[in-house]
Amino acid sequence: MTVERHPTEARRSLGWLLRLPYAQLSERVYGGLAARGFPEIRAAHGAVFRHILPSGSRLTELAEAAGMTKQGMAYLVEGLTGAGYLESRPDPADGRARRIHLTRRGQAVMEALLVQSREAEEEFGRRIGAAKLARLRSLLEELAEELSPVRD
Repeated sequence: MTVERHPTEARRSLGWLLRLPYAQLSERVYGGLAARGFPEIRAAHGAVFRHILPSGSRLTELAEAAGMTKQGMAYLVEGLTGAGYLESRPDPADGRARRIHLTRRGQAVMEALLVQSREAEEEFGRRIGAAKLARLRSLLEELAEELSPVRD
């Protein structure tokens, strides 16, 4: 994917400004997983790892949180289950339903993703300065909190 580095001022939307750093972050995080022993994990799997709850999640919950179809999420979950990263267990609250859980290998990849992400963030800090990155992170945290749905 080629991202235009210097579009006209009119085209430098907030989305454009967020996309390039996110694309670089994603490339670094997922690109480094093979060296950590997780060669099958791709950026698309982030839709699962980003949204799965520690207590497990239903497939429909994962799909909704990721903004995907149930069929698309099922495809990702099946692949990750077959590779040993996820397992399906009965939902204790509803015996007809199932919950998707991380296996130990899934927890290990989650930890590796977080390490890779921190390393990428440190690299960004070296490029623009730690204070600027801290300010950016603070503003993004504030915006994320403001935009997050209210939870009861």
